[in-house]
Amino acid sequence: MDLKDPRGQEVLHRLARASDVLVENYRPGVLDRLGLGYEGLSGINPGLVYCSVSAYGHTGPYAGRPGYGLLAEARSGVMDLVGVPGEPPPVLRLPIADGFAGIHGVAAVCAALVGRHATGRGRHIDIALYDCMVALHEFAIQHYTLSGGTDILTRSGYDLPQSTPYGVFTTRDGYIAIAAHMDEAWRRMARLMGGKALAADPRFQDGVGRNAHREEILRRIGEWVMAQPSLEECVAALDAAGVPCAPVQRIDQVVADPQVRARGMLFEQEHPVLGRVTLPNVPFKFSDGEVTPRSPAPLLGQHNREVLCTILGYSPAQAAEMERDGVLDAEEAVSRLPGNPAERKE
Repeated sequence: MDLKDPRGQEVLHRLARASDVLVENYRPGVLDRLGLGYEGLSGINPGLVYCSVSAYGHTGPYAGRPGYGLLAEARSGVMDLVGVPGEPPPVLRLPIADGFAGIHGVAAVCAALVGRHATGRGRHIDIALYDCMVALHEFAIQHYTLSGGTDILTRSGYDLPQSTPYGVFTTRDGYIAIAAHMDEAWRRMARLMGGKALAADPRFQDGVGRNAHREEILRRIGEWVMAQPSLEECVAALDAAGVPCAPVQRIDQVVADPQVRARGMLFEQEHPVLGRVTLPNVPFKFSDGEVTPRSPAPLLGQHNREVLCTILGYSPAQAAEMERDGVLDAEEAVSRLPGNPAERKE
């Protein structure tokens, strides 16, 4: 919708009256200036749950700044914790800030809907990508504050110095992650590498001692890992000893992983433009319901006329007029969909 056109604003007003939840990700203040912010639309529908997602939120000195997930990941300190000391931190090739903003947004919307049952009123939810990244810190901020500001965690390379051994090691034909930082897991790892003598070494009996002798432990593990014939046999030996580990898998290996398949974490669907596609599934299971998406995400503007005419009370002629005038927009592929109303004569 063109929200600067009065007709587009009227469409949104009608949507707000008929809706439980509105989600928007404009820069803070943009919709308020159009009279379409929470204060304006809650006057039309007091039960409306209005969720705003932005880079820095609707308050604070950064509220008006443009932003993306990359910038939130950088500013939050999360990026500074990843990578090799002395080198620039890498770009996190996953939409972590955007993904966590979405997850927290869903949680907040569900909570607001439950609250509406008790009060009859909706509320405004203010989600910031930056806040979501800061909230991810389960250790670095606490480490800094509890040390009185003396310990600042930063990039440590391929392991966690505060949890020895907990990191990634190089095998003959790949990489393996090993998490033997708990006392019993370490003793199993030590027995596997050096027998009872290493498992009983008093220097390594607790986390403090292992952290103090981190370099020696990492060297021993690195040598043992490289001595194994292959990554697969290294994993098998650690599994047999009860040491938590996992291969570092490429995407093609993830797609073929039997656990991924058994959990139904990939599914196929027919897309109107791309044809048959394979996608990651939603990561939760219900005991009594199917959660796999039943249809592809709609194309931009795919349901314009359906929503306007069957839900909001507009006539087909009014919807067609707004399409012609650019008040309603749709991507070009919508016109090629079977049964598209634009293909039929008015």
